[in-house]
Amino acid sequence: MYTEKFDFYDSTSIKIYNLDSKLRYELSILDRLDPMTKQHSENVGNLCGRICQYLRLNKKFTVHAIICGYLHDIGKSKIPYKILSKPGELTPEEFNIMKTHTTIGYKMCMDDLKLRPYAEGALYHHEALNGSGYPSGLTKDKIPFVARIIRVADEYDALVTKRHYTTHVHISETLKELIKSARPENYDKLVALGELSENSKLGKISPKLLKVLFKVVIDDTKYEISCVVDYLDYLKENIKRLELIDSYYLKMQKSSNEHKRNYYKEGMQMLFQAGENFQNYHKVLKEYRDALIIRENRIRNLYNEIKIIKKLKV
Repeated sequence: MYTEKFDFYDSTSIKIYNLDSKLRYELSILDRLDPMTKQHSENVGNLCGRICQYLRLNKKFTVHAIICGYLHDIGKSKIPYKILSKPGELTPEEFNIMKTHTTIGYKMCMDDLKLRPYAEGALYHHEALNGSGYPSGLTKDKIPFVARIIRVADEYDALVTKRHYTTHVHISETLKELIKSARPENYDKLVALGELSENSKLGKISPKLLKVLFKVVIDDTKYEISCVVDYLDYLKENIKRLELIDSYYLKMQKSSNEHKRNYYKEGMQMLFQAGENFQNYHKVLKEYRDALIIRENRIRNLYNEIKIIKKLKV
């Protein structure tokens, strides 16, 4: 029995090998990163590209955003591994060191002519619209647009990675966390008082870009559903085949004619697949039926997630 296959990020997302070969050098620098950071960087790059596509931005800027996304954490290649890989919360001193990956990444890009165009992504991706980010505490439009895109993609993938998601079931909980980042800390109180000012409307990340991310996540959830549906077809076909085998077995047991008994036995043998036999096919049939129930429940849960996401308000 094989299992359905899907990437957590839609397989139609932009991959390194889809990009112009001239950009391979720029992306080869990712090999300096540890595997986890490299995967995160690739995820962020793909998300940046898809956000740009939803915004109908031109191809030139989209490719620029993808590369900036891929390279945004390149400065982490210079951060001590014991800090980078620490499972618990960083101390204030460790966090100050971690934050230098933005300026380190910027310098790495600026020191290389081929990487220089992407330096802004490395430097500004931790800036926040409300000025609480780093390294410069920039606000609003002072933060380059590409860095605002990276910030949304970066926070989303960080949450997905932290929660070890392998399915989009409960993904709405992650999006709710991002909504908090799109609102100021006193958002609810201010709304109640009706005293929202221009500044108070701004949280850490862009509400507009977050709404676009929602659309990307819905697409990925639909993609997962399609993968599970394909697997359901596989399960149903095998259940039907094994049920036919079982019907032959019952007829063989009831038959008193030796010729008919051999006929049904040969029919069973013809329907067996690799690893199946007279002794274990009942067990295999049960496994397929159990797997079918699990996948049908998963599809229902995924559709429910889409309904929840569509109702979320930023």
